[in-house]
Amino acid sequence: MTYRRDDAGAPPSLFPEYGSTRTRAPLHPPLRVPQTRTETTGPAGWDRLMGPALVDLTTQHGGVAQGQRIIVAGRVLDEDGRAVPDTVMEIWQANAAGRYIHAKDQWDAPHDPNFTGAGRVVTDAEGCYRFVTIRPGAYPWGNHHNAWRPAHIHLSLLGPAFATRLVTQLYFPDDPLIEIDPIANAVPMPYRQRLVARFNMGVTEPNRALGYRFDVVLKGREQTPFEEDDHDH
Repeated sequence: MTYRRDDAGAPPSLFPEYGSTRTRAPLHPPLRVPQTRTETTGPAGWDRLMGPALVDLTTQHGGVAQGQRIIVAGRVLDEDGRAVPDTVMEIWQANAAGRYIHAKDQWDAPHDPNFTGAGRVVTDAEGCYRFVTIRPGAYPWGNHHNAWRPAHIHLSLLGPAFATRLVTQLYFPDDPLIEIDPIANAVPMPYRQRLVARFNMGVTEPNRALGYRFDVVLKGREQTPFEEDDHDH
């Protein structure tokens, strides 16, 4: 796992409480590799490349997804608080029972045939995004005795080029597991709070879904903590 180091809130590559970092943390200082043109430029128009956005993860498979429906909305901003438009935000998460839909997830929780936990949205001219999903469940992950990951949503942001991909996790404000989770706690306080979404009545829709706001700041003093590569499932 390699982390961005230009912000005080960036977690270290080696965090012993997070067991797998002991084997994959770098043993030598990083080398700067000059980027080529193919890494710093990208296609014009993500929709044409990736297809239309998948902004409602609860209606992709014909039936009703199980669990508490939520809406997540916010803005993607630069270090000066300016909107960052045309940013692809990829979304992946566990279902309401805390299970991912891939072969390596074999713990005893049910799959939901109407929810696969993957979506995508593109920010508008004001840097705004919005998606509808199911609040994910907690799940065991084997890092230590009785280890459970708090409910979270993985977000991958892709800017004007493939080399600009950034990965982070969104947590929920009422989750007691955050305080004892090694992955969350690898981000020092008070920066850890930047990973926690805020309940918002303005985003909440009557008789449909609870709403949360989560702004992503790409750089600067208010930068959201990022991972360049994510190995947790």
